[in-house]
Amino acid sequence: MPDTRETALRGDCAQCFGLCCVALPFAKSADFAVNKPAGDPCRNLQDDFRCGIHERLRPSGFQGCTVYDCFGAGQRVSQVTFGGVSWREAPETARRMYEVFPVMRQLHELLRYLSEALERPAARRIHGELRAALGRVEELTALPAEELEGLDVASVRAGVNPLLLRTSELVRAAAGGKPRSRRGADLIGKRLRGADLRGADLRGALLIAADLTGADLTLADLIGADLRDADLSGATLTDALFLTQPQLNAARGDAGTVLPRGFERPSHWAV
Repeated sequence: MPDTRETALRGDCAQCFGLCCVALPFAKSADFAVNKPAGDPCRNLQDDFRCGIHERLRPSGFQGCTVYDCFGAGQRVSQVTFGGVSWREAPETARRMYEVFPVMRQLHELLRYLSEALERPAARRIHGELRAALGRVEELTALPAEELEGLDVASVRAGVNPLLLRTSELVRAAAGGKPRSRRGADLIGKRLRGADLRGADLRGALLIAADLTGADLTLADLIGADLRDADLSGATLTDALFLTQPQLNAARGDAGTVLPRGFERPSHWAV
């Protein structure tokens, strides 16, 4: 298993039993070329648990796969919770493995956010509480499969969320000016070209196909924001808070999009 938290919170398909390709369902749509029920292996999953069309997912109609990240839950469930024994080797474990995977994914997502919060100097006054919360969630990831299967993740999330909200307030305060909240706002297809969104609260905002060309999203809170097909060309996302790689992968952008440190420019973005 990875020996650093940052690495452990990134999907490592080489250490996973293709769980996202088996456990999760998908419906034929713009994101997926076919229907697949939960528990059925994707037709593109190979015997070695690798994707047979990984290099051509988008042109093959599997865009949805390119915007998904398990935050390291796949390898954790495969190599730790189930001790490196796959669902093919032990078919009797398959159902439980498929049930545990989405639970672990949610726990790892919380670890991802808590870890980022601990890297924010502006949130130093609550670092002690954040470390304690991170420790509690890490302990949950070590539970045996039968306990993880019945875990009340909503309750765990409810315990962590106030700390993430407080982190957001402390970090966004550095942007100056009056705090702007568009939390959960319906901004689908909105023209926000060149908008000043510095320090804005965009938690859970629907920004599907929104025009954010040249917008300034410095220090904006983007946790849970839906950026599918949003145009980030020339936008500035310096120090954007709780942004994830899947959100960027779901959006559109170009060489002029300013990304936070540690993020990769999606290959399908304009040059």
